[in-house]
Order: sequence, then structure tokens, then C-alpha cells
Amino acid sequence: MNGKRQMILLNEITKLNTKEAGWEPYAWYKEMRDNNPVYYDAEQDVWNVFLYDHVKRVLFDHELFSNKKKRSLIPIPDRLESRSNVNLVDPPEHRKRRALLSQAFTPRSLKEWEPRIQGIVDELIADMEGVPTIDIVEKLAIPLPVTVIADLLGVPSNDRHLIKGWSDILFLPYNMEAYADIDRRKGIAMKEFVEYLYPIVLKKRQHPEDDIISDLTKAELDGERLTDEEVVMSAIGLLGAGNETTTTLLSNIFYSMLYDGPNVYQELKADLLLVPNVVEEVLRFRFPASMDRRVAQDTNVFGPQMKEGQAIVAWIGAANRDKSQFASADVFDIHRPGNQRHLAFGAGPHFCLGAPLARMEANMAIASFVKRFAGIHRVEAFDVGEHLTESIAGQSLTSLPIGLQS
Repeated sequence: MNGKRQMILLNEITKLNTKEAGWEPYAWYKEMRDNNPVYYDAEQDVWNVFLYDHVKRVLFDHELFSNKKKRSLIPIPDRLESRSNVNLVDPPEHRKRRALLSQAFTPRSLKEWEPRIQGIVDELIADMEGVPTIDIVEKLAIPLPVTVIADLLGVPSNDRHLIKGWSDILFLPYNMEAYADIDRRKGIAMKEFVEYLYPIVLKKRQHPEDDIISDLTKAELDGERLTDEEVVMSAIGLLGAGNETTTTLLSNIFYSMLYDGPNVYQELKADLLLVPNVVEEVLRFRFPASMDRRVAQDTNVFGPQMKEGQAIVAWIGAANRDKSQFASADVFDIHRPGNQRHLAFGAGPHFCLGAPLARMEANMAIASFVKRFAGIHRVEAFDVGEHLTESIAGQSLTSLPIGLQS
């Protein structure tokens, strides 16, 4: 693993040192948008931008803000810097690498997978019937995306608990107090993940099936087949990213329906066509993501002088609440026009490859759930601070008890 000098520690920038503050960072976002929209953290030598237009420029303009970097919010082990990794390169090289993976996530490909995904959704929802209270994170938000992405890649869904465990560790953010322990845990998780996937890749290369790993074993880059290790590393990237984001999204949707917009569920009961509106508004309203880049050349594009080689963090969660783009931005409104212009999945050449899959899973899961249950309600004495854990975005729900009305 990489050393501390290569880390960007968001909690050292925000100084939001409680779980509750990390879960609701929006007052701090507003303060930064209003008073420090371009902020330099001298301690870590990191620039930070919070306005929608600035964040979008950082994500789009790879000539000024490169993804070829050694410092990151979530450092990637050196062995992931292979030809097949799409996350550490810029166009035009990026386009070739992304093409190896993108065909699995086209609308046509996803349409073919839709019945299998619906089957997983139906099975999970059936397990909730007849129970007055459930933990929606445990029963839906965690198992759905990890089962789907394992199925798509061709990994046994029986091992989803292993995949989820390794992914959770690999996506853990670092902090100064527990740096050595987190680094050790990441190293162990990566070693175990690689050792688990290698035999699967070898088997798929000899006996390909209808799945993404098989496709990767047959794919070529610059006229050469990907090595076994490159296929393994690509699979790890997809298995990790393919479940963490969607788990957070699903958890946040139910939280928002209970606490941000208590009337939303009944609106969905009356009109299921509103489900995509809910998904997009949750992505805009309650998804405090951030992405980082390297300043590729000296620039004063945002006013202050930035130097080549410095890091810059684009605070997407702050941009999604920028009132210059979204009227009454701090209000949860599923009828908001244009809420799909949020930047939760990034923007530009590195727009999240799995965004169409995440949206499909969320839309199918929420629509199926609403059709099955007459209503949901809060559980008494729920204290969100007791149900949170630190994630790459700040804090995410580890559990969310909800009452069900059949």
C-alpha cells in the first residue's frame, strides 16, 4: 500500500469530527460555497472547489485536471496500475481502456440482464413479507447490488458476503489516527480478493460463459489479450464500485422517504412513474460524494494560482446543492425540474461506468417495493448516529429499521 503522503484526508479538511456532522455536512457545504468557494488546504497541499460550475469543470477538463495521479481520496494499490485500469488515465488512452468494460453497461446489454435483476429483486422483497419491522439496509440495500454485480461478472452469488466484506475494507477512507491498521486491513483484503478471483479467471479463460469476466478474458488492448492479473484487477474494480455506490443510494432513498419527504411514499403509490424522479432527487440531495484530480498545469482558471502537481478535490455533494443551478436547493423535491443534472456519478470522460446499472437497480427495487407494501413508517427511538459508519463520502448507513404496512 501507499504511504501517508499520497493520501487526501477529507476529514482533515472538513473538521466534521462527529458521525452526525458527517451525515449532515450541508451547512458546511453552504459555508464553503458562500465564503470559500476555492479553498486551499495548506496542510495537505490540496485545492478544493464547491460550486457547481467549478466542480463540473474539474471533472470535464482533463487537460487542466488530470486523472493521472499518485494522490487520491481512495488510494489504489500499485498492482492496480495495469493497462486495464480506467481510473488512472486520461483520454485518448482512457477511451481504449474504458471500451473494454463499457459494452457490459450499454442500454442493450442491461435490457438483456433486466429479467435476472428483477428476479433478484422479487426474491429479496418476498423475504420481507409478514414481518412488521425490517432493516432495509440488511434486507435490500446490501444484498441487491452485490448479488447483481456478482451475477453479471460470473462470480458465485453464494460468495456475496465475501465480496461485500473485501469491498467494504478496500473502500474504507483513511484517517490519521488509525492509518496503519486501515492500511494493514486493506493489504489483507486485496490479497484475499486476488487469490479468490484468480481461479475463477483461469476457469473462464478455458471455458467462457455469458458474463463480464469471460468477456474480459477474450478482450484485447493494443492488439494484446489482457493478462490474468489484469482481468482480476478489472473484476475487483467492478465488484467493488458496482455494489458500494448502489448500496448507499438505496439506503439513502429509504431514509429520504422517511425523514426528508414523509409524503413521498404515498405519492409513489399513486403514481409509479415518479420513481425515477425520487432516485434522481436523492442522488442530488443526499449523496455527499467527492472526486479528486491532479492539477496538470499551472492555472488560475478559478482565480487563485494553482501549481502543476497539486491535488484538487471536487466536492460534488456541495455542487448538487448550489442554488445557482437548483432553486431551493436545500429542499427535497421529487417534482424538481432538471434534478438529473446532478453530478453524483461524476461528469466527463470518467462519468461512472456503472451509473445505468445503479439507476436500473434502484428504479426496479423501489417500484417493486412500493407495489408490494401499502406504506412504511419510522421506527420509534431511531437515532441516526447509532446507525452510521465512515465511508468514502463521509458517513453512510449501516442499518435503517423501517416499519412495514402490508
